[in-house]
Amino acid sequence: MSSKSIPAILWGGLIAGVLDLIYAVASVTLRGYPAIVLPQAIASGLFGMKSFQGGLPTAITGVALEFLITFVATAVYYVASRKLTFLIRQAVLWGVLYGVAIYFFMNFIVVPLSAAPKFDHTWASRAGDFVVHMLFIGLPMALSVRRYSAREC
Repeated sequence: MSSKSIPAILWGGLIAGVLDLIYAVASVTLRGYPAIVLPQAIASGLFGMKSFQGGLPTAITGVALEFLITFVATAVYYVASRKLTFLIRQAVLWGVLYGVAIYFFMNFIVVPLSAAPKFDHTWASRAGDFVVHMLFIGLPMALSVRRYSAREC
């Protein structure tokens, strides 16, 4: 990894994590739940239903897990872009598609294998989550990688 990998991964993961958390917290609060429920729901992947009785410590764990996930996903994109330079040259397209891949990976592999309870989702919430993964998660990751790779590729 080059000296540019750290800021690319840091900024891509940070921006994606913040945007995802803002969307998700707004989504749960608009449905009448307290904001703390969202990071606790993320932490429920590790702790199951006990996460919702854990108060602030499990909420902090959930926020940390959110950023761990976004940093790792950005690092994966960065590493892939070293060989697949079209990921940098066409960052908008591939960032959106990477967001789609992240959506499916999280919803069909990670969450089902975790201790998280099975939440009911409406078609509208799933559609919103899908779009958010494209525009607020995959796209910022790809654009960050492109920004810090401009002189490398």
